[in-house]
Parts: sequence; structure tokens; C-alpha cells
Amino acid sequence: MSSETLGTGLSRHTPAGAHLFSGSSKRLVEPGRGSVGAAVKGERGLQASGLAPGRSKMAEGERQPPPDSLEEAPPATQNFIIPKKEIHTVPDMGKWKRSQAYADYIGFILTLNEGVKGKKLTFEYKVSEAIEKLVALLNTLDRWIDETPPVDQPSRFGNKAYRTWYAKLDEEAENLVATVVPTHLAAAVPEVAVYLKESVGNSTRIDYGTGHEAAFAAFLCCLCKIGVLRVDDQIAIVFKVFNRYLEVMRKLQKTYRMEPAGSQGVWGLDDFQFLPFIWGSSQLIDHPYLEPRHFVDEKAVNENHKDYMFLECILFITEMKTGPFAEHSNQLWNISAVPSWSKVNQGLIRMYKAECLEKFPVIQHFKFGSLLPIHPVTSG
Repeated sequence: MSSETLGTGLSRHTPAGAHLFSGSSKRLVEPGRGSVGAAVKGERGLQASGLAPGRSKMAEGERQPPPDSLEEAPPATQNFIIPKKEIHTVPDMGKWKRSQAYADYIGFILTLNEGVKGKKLTFEYKVSEAIEKLVALLNTLDRWIDETPPVDQPSRFGNKAYRTWYAKLDEEAENLVATVVPTHLAAAVPEVAVYLKESVGNSTRIDYGTGHEAAFAAFLCCLCKIGVLRVDDQIAIVFKVFNRYLEVMRKLQKTYRMEPAGSQGVWGLDDFQFLPFIWGSSQLIDHPYLEPRHFVDEKAVNENHKDYMFLECILFITEMKTGPFAEHSNQLWNISAVPSWSKVNQGLIRMYKAECLEKFPVIQHFKFGSLLPIHPVTSG
């Protein structure tokens, strides 16, 4: 799909994030007056196509100009700030759901969801210099794991060597991000680097969960908003960068025996991840023979996991857990009974909003800055 097509919205299935893309510059636009128009329009479009469970609260009463009328603000003029926590109590969750950050974050997730629809991981796509630099950054994190072996300790879980590994990232995060961000946007580095540091787990508790995963998606979203990542990077963002991130996180989890953060155990979708199930189910929409019932079939998983994120996640679960699948992963077992991947995808998006984005224990740790601001969605 061409970037020109994306610039004016994704035809009949415009996700609530297409407003982030500017067709003329192929760059993600700063949030500002009118920039939410396509988000609102996209959410309504998703609702009409069955992808959204209901009308977005932030959309009520708003009428915005179409996305191609957006005016771009030069990122260099932005006042970047160090992101900080803003959700301190349960009632604060209303601020989050009305915020520009929420609108842009969910829009970003849905835009990528549409971008990878029906495509294998082996699909040929453009790999830009920025994508290559992000993969190199993740390769560095991987190498640091090799250089920081687990230590002998009485406790089986939460190996304290993770704290040594994390301290290295904490110290070097801005330098790493500076390798990806061009010099004229150097002022953005401290803000963007915070999301990278938040995306790899908690060094005190030595745990990892969907909130950390969300921080990595926020990191990528910020890189889009300052123009480092562009419209035609969207497939590579998922298939190349996010997939490599998953590999590094799985290695962290296994090497340092990290605890799941806020795991719901057998009643949760997965101990650690959520987004690859969403994007992975989108990949499988309209597959000629693989149906949801097949992902609990060991043979089908072994033969196809290299092409599909969803099946790679299933393979990792079966490697990490013992016993019948229906017992250790009951939610996924139930999902295998859903008749189509399209319905699985729709259901997972609803579940992600309800179980991750609308849960205080997850969102209390989310940080807000100038790129993902806490202020309410800008109205026309």
C-alpha cells in the first residue's frame, strides 16, 4: 500500500491513528489543532466496520477537518520535556482516557494493526535507515545480556544480574537513542529515551508485563511523531523492530527468570505480552487455511511460527509452560474456538483496551511528556 494512499486515510478501514501520518511529508505530525480529526473519524470508521466496541468518549460532540487538511508543525520548534507519571489515583483514569496520549497511542496501535493485515513476517517490505538503527539498538541490548550472565542465588526467580544489565541501559539509554535520532532533533532524545528505559521491565521487582510492552510501543510512537519513523516504515516497525524487541524481551525473561508483572495467571491472555497477539491475529485475517482452531495444534504452530507473530507467541508459551494448553492458557484456549481471525482481532482489541489500557495498576506507571501529553484531546 502506497504512502500516498496512507496520507489520505486507509480507504474504507482508516484506523484511529491515520491522522498521525502526513501524506505530503511522509512524516508523523505533531499533535495540535485539528490533528485529532482523523482519530475521531477513524474511531467512527472502526466502529462502523465492527473493529471498535463503541463510540470513543473523546469523540463525542467533536467535528474535525479531514486528515488531509492538517497543518504540520516543525518538530524542531517543540519544547521537549522529561515524561512523568500523571495517573496517581483511580479517578485519574478519566484524564488518561480523555488525553491526547491515549488517542494517539491507540491510534498508533490500530494503524499498525491495519498495516500488517494479511501479511507474513517474510513479506517483502521497505527497511529504512531508521529501522536498521533501531534493530542495531536492540542488538546492543541483546549483547549486553550475553555480557551479564545470571548470578548464583538462592531464589529461583528474579535473578539480580538483571539489575546490572538494567543499570547499563539506564546509563546508556540517551546515547543509544541518539544513534537513531538525527542531530537536528537531539533535543527530543531525553524525552524519547525515558520510554525505552521503561520498556524492558522493572529493576526493583525484576518483573515485566504489558505496561512495559506499552512503553516500547510509546517509544516507537514518539519516534513517529518527531518524523524519525515514517508512513512507509509501518510494516517494518512491527515485523522488524517490534519482533526483534520481542526476541530480546524473551531472552531477558528466560535469562533472568523475570516475574510476570501483574499477571492474572491462567485467566490472563499471556504472562508478558499482548500486542503481538493483536498484530499477529491481523496477519492471519483471510488466511487460506489457518484458522483460530489451528493455533492449539502443535504441528500447525511448528510449521508456521516463522511467518506469524501469533504462532510464535504460542510456541514460546508451550516452551515455557507444562501441562495441557487449556489449563495453563485458558483464555487463549477459549479464543481458539472463535470462528475467524477477524473476530479474534476485534475481540483482542477490545480486550486490550479493557484489560490493559483501562486498568489503573498498568496505567499508573505510564509517563506523559510533550509527545504523549496528558492534556485532553485537542478539539477544533
